[in-house]
Amino acid sequence: MNGLIVRASTEADVARCAEIYGHHVLHGTASFEETPPDLAEMKKRRAAVLDLGLPYIVAEKEGRLLGYAYAGTYRPRPAYRYSVENSVYIDKDAVGLGVGKALLPPLIDLCAAAGRRQMVAIIGDSQHVASIKLHESCGFEMVGTFKSIGFKFGRWLDSVLMQRPLGTGDTVAPEDLNLPMRS
Repeated sequence: MNGLIVRASTEADVARCAEIYGHHVLHGTASFEETPPDLAEMKKRRAAVLDLGLPYIVAEKEGRLLGYAYAGTYRPRPAYRYSVENSVYIDKDAVGLGVGKALLPPLIDLCAAAGRRQMVAIIGDSQHVASIKLHESCGFEMVGTFKSIGFKFGRWLDSVLMQRPLGTGDTVAPEDLNLPMRS
């Protein structure tokens, strides 16, 4: 998308991120949440990501925020500290315009620069073909599907699992064995 700017998020962006996410919670299956978190909760979630030294980025065009992406730890136990899970959410009116493709590669690069070695995508619902294709185009491989793992909007939903290495991946041991973990 021409004229799109990808940058680090600010606290001032959180209200718009909450609006974008709230739409997906109420009308989509990308998130398995059923009630949108309030602004205070969204600020808390962003702060938790940043406290781990992980990225929380946004994409905007002509001053309007069209999407956001962030990475969090994959799981809380210490052995997972080099693995992250990505999340990408796009404004309902900007879906299919390349916003996800503008956000995901820099998110990958920022996580690699932060010492992470694997990135996981857990895509809500196997019918999210656009998200699956976005991740494939950024080097993710399909590693599995949890069938009928969630129930939302009166139907069972799958979760598609995709993964890609970051930096040197698993070819060498990590140098920094003390990356921060969520509590």
